Amino acid sequence: MCRLRDCSVCECPDNEFPEPFKKPYSGLSPENMICQEGKPEATVDRTLDTKVFKGWVETDNPWTSDDETDNAEMTYVNLQLNPERYTGYTGDSARRIWDAIYKENCPKYPSEDMCQEKKALYKLISGLHSSISVHIAYDYLLDESANLWGHNLSLLHDRVLKYPERVENLYFTYLFVLRAVTKAADYLEQAEYNTGNPEEDLKTQSLVRQLLYNHKLRSACPLPFDEAKLWQGENGPELKQEIQKQFRNISAIMDCVGCEKCRLWGKLQVLGLGTALKILFSVDGENNLNQQFQLQRNEVIALVNLLNRLSESVKFVHETGSSSQEIIKQQSFSTLQKGAS
Repeated sequence: MCRLRDCSVCECPDNEFPEPFKKPYSGLSPENMICQEGKPEATVDRTLDTKVFKGWVETDNPWTSDDETDNAEMTYVNLQLNPERYTGYTGDSARRIWDAIYKENCPKYPSEDMCQEKKALYKLISGLHSSISVHIAYDYLLDESANLWGHNLSLLHDRVLKYPERVENLYFTYLFVLRAVTKAADYLEQAEYNTGNPEEDLKTQSLVRQLLYNHKLRSACPLPFDEAKLWQGENGPELKQEIQKQFRNISAIMDCVGCEKCRLWGKLQVLGLGTALKILFSVDGENNLNQQFQLQRNEVIALVNLLNRLSESVKFVHETGSSSQEIIKQQSFSTLQKGAS
């Protein structure tokens, strides 16, 4: 259970709400909808329409359990004031959450005969789990009496680095989400990043374009994940519904997290992952050629924050992975010397 005040979440007061966020979405007129009937049904369209953004919408994500249209149940939170870090949330309560996620929805050790779609779900959840562990280790309360925060490399090694599969799944999840962001590049570029602060809004638009059209990123990783390989069998539609149901259950389990800040970041990142799934698997395919693709503001916020969390995790693992064991040995030796003296 939580034992630190860092577990609580500081909600934004009313005067910090961006005014544009309070305005309800009025909907689209029929003449503004994009007709996609002319696209050949024999080919898979692996990009999004170049003029897809028509305003923020209030629509449920089929991959998540929350009613995203029920604004009465929502509060605004400044994520910068509530960073993802160690909160003291440990013990059976925290363990039961992850046990339920794996046991009810994806086996922790997938068998060789499991289909690639179910393996992908397991890898995504394992990668997200690894990323969360990395951030706990990255910003850890080393000394509560002195309020000293820093890196806990022993925890990083014990939870992530000594398991090559967990590191691989972290990279897999990062590439999966990166693919979703790059696939939705036209939509995300055209989105209205309007908070009522023109200077910050222009900065946000510039940063989004830098992310979407980064030359080094595109040349190094032109196709981070190939979603066209999934759902190809005759049981594809049924399998997709099954996995969609499992992911919705994972989303619902996040409501059971006992730590408020852990629940905030867990739900945010699961929504981000659900948004990535929505982008990659709710647009392509002949059954969806006529479907108007839309994202709501919270989905974009969650998607971008998830990509940030995963990229920071990958960076920290890359920078410390090879040297962590040596650093741990040095720290242990130093502790022994202090004890002997």
